[in-house]
Amino acid sequence: MSSLSIRCLSLPLSSSSSNHKTRLQATTPAAAPPAAPVEVDASRLEPRVEEKDGFWVLKEKFRQGINPQEKVKIEKEPMKLFMENGIEDLAKMSMEEIDKVKSTKDDIDVRLKWLGLFHRRKHQYGRFMMRLKLPNGVTTSAQTRYLASVIRKYGKDGCADVTTRQNWQIRGVVLPDVPDILKGLAEVGLTSLQSGMDNVRNPVGNPLAGVDPDEIVDTRPYTNLLSQYITANFRGNPTVTNLPRKWNVCVVGTHDLFEHPHINDLAYMPATKDGRFGFNLLVGGFFSPKRCEEAIPLDAWVSADDVIPLCKAVLEAYRDLGTRGNRQKTRMMWLIDELGVEGFRSEVEKRMPGQTLERASSEDLVDKQWERRDYLGVHPQKQEGLSYVGLHIPVGRVQADDMDELARLADEYGSGELRLTVEQNIIIPNIENAKIDSLLKEPLLNDRFSPEPPILMKGLVACTGNQFCGQAIIETKARALKVTEEVQRQVSVTRPVRMHWTGCPNTCGQVQVADIGFMGCMARDENGKICEGADVFLGGRIGSDSHLGELHKKAVPCKDLVPVVVDLLINHFGAVPREREEGEE
Repeated sequence: MSSLSIRCLSLPLSSSSSNHKTRLQATTPAAAPPAAPVEVDASRLEPRVEEKDGFWVLKEKFRQGINPQEKVKIEKEPMKLFMENGIEDLAKMSMEEIDKVKSTKDDIDVRLKWLGLFHRRKHQYGRFMMRLKLPNGVTTSAQTRYLASVIRKYGKDGCADVTTRQNWQIRGVVLPDVPDILKGLAEVGLTSLQSGMDNVRNPVGNPLAGVDPDEIVDTRPYTNLLSQYITANFRGNPTVTNLPRKWNVCVVGTHDLFEHPHINDLAYMPATKDGRFGFNLLVGGFFSPKRCEEAIPLDAWVSADDVIPLCKAVLEAYRDLGTRGNRQKTRMMWLIDELGVEGFRSEVEKRMPGQTLERASSEDLVDKQWERRDYLGVHPQKQEGLSYVGLHIPVGRVQADDMDELARLADEYGSGELRLTVEQNIIIPNIENAKIDSLLKEPLLNDRFSPEPPILMKGLVACTGNQFCGQAIIETKARALKVTEEVQRQVSVTRPVRMHWTGCPNTCGQVQVADIGFMGCMARDENGKICEGADVFLGGRIGSDSHLGELHKKAVPCKDLVPVVVDLLINHFGAVPREREEGEE
């Protein structure tokens, strides 16, 4: 299989407006000396995978003690379901036939995740969630209508969610429909390829890219190139589909750090060096049930031209050297720990063109004193006479009719474009100022997706929960809304408080970055009976002073969460109790 080469062009910095209360300036901290190398035996640096027939497979000598998912990959290459049209034959089989044979059962429960299809065996047997690739969260009205048409046919089983990686997930899909859905996605410029399991997830960028008056750089060209490289322009790229575990990447283009770089395996942080624009690099950020870590500096800088070669080098180092035993210890940070930052950097450098990698720049372009802005509501764009409008999508859930209406609004008032955010909201850009008032009167904005939601709703995020996800311990989306509504009735707050809900320790809802987080668990009520509960986290921060929240209170029964949240808001976030009218419950 021929190697894939994509060249990234240097892009000019975006001009920043001067009306913000803090001034844009490059910070110039003293360069830190390289970390002391970790002693690693030379044999440890032998690549554990090799190319066979166009696919990368684990070498025989490294197959002792591997996890079950690695064995499934060895037994049959998952990408063949797409690249050799194996999905066509699989889609013709009944679920009964599929479940009789381990190979085909593994196809629908594991290997189809390489095509972005997740079987909901526990709660929706025979139905799948399909995760798209949507670089930078940018989508079109035509794409949105197509997705609406897919889920509409599934009735009450069909819906869609905005994810915490600026992405769509659609629900209710049945296997016989998959070949046609894949073709339909391609026709509107979408793919679900390589969006699950041991693959690179959706590249995240600034949701305001290209329209933000204060952006540092437009992230869309970079996230698009990353997605094109990762999937080989929707054809499938087997050089990066056999990673030890999932892998997240983002490109930062804003002082607000809307992209959440500190929780990504690789984050590109804008910085200049000797008059050249490029990126400093953070590596290793991740969440898992047993360990959560913020990304750390790699002490490396790449020019804009080397965004793709650097990504390729990091992925190949991880693919070649990452361990494949206990799945709780296979994310990239575990490899960085084992080799040391300098050792890992050296392995990345070996895989760069020319085997060179410059040290980090001191000319960081992110203003660390920047006050994070609110993108919900109406805001002027850098283009004169145009504005964008941020809409609150309660816990990210939409129905087919909602998607059609969003597409209509994007066409009628904007440029036919929608932007998804990591907080599960949607932005409509490129609206003529003269049309703003009419847009704000639209029923969808007044009944469902408000540009000015209640203050505690603004930062509310929730994973799928046990309505659809077999790993979730508790229901999240409806409960998040119900608890927040009750809390709002009891206290008044003057600033947004970010509250995240996740149904299990896999923390898809990213509770560790929230001001207050709720992680589903089983608890005991006042009578000692087992009930749904949540571990409560406190103190997560995003931005340049990012910090992962810590466990505040363990195993609180869900029915007892409201008073716990009320107390936290009063004691930590300046909330005041609301006075209630006599007789009000």
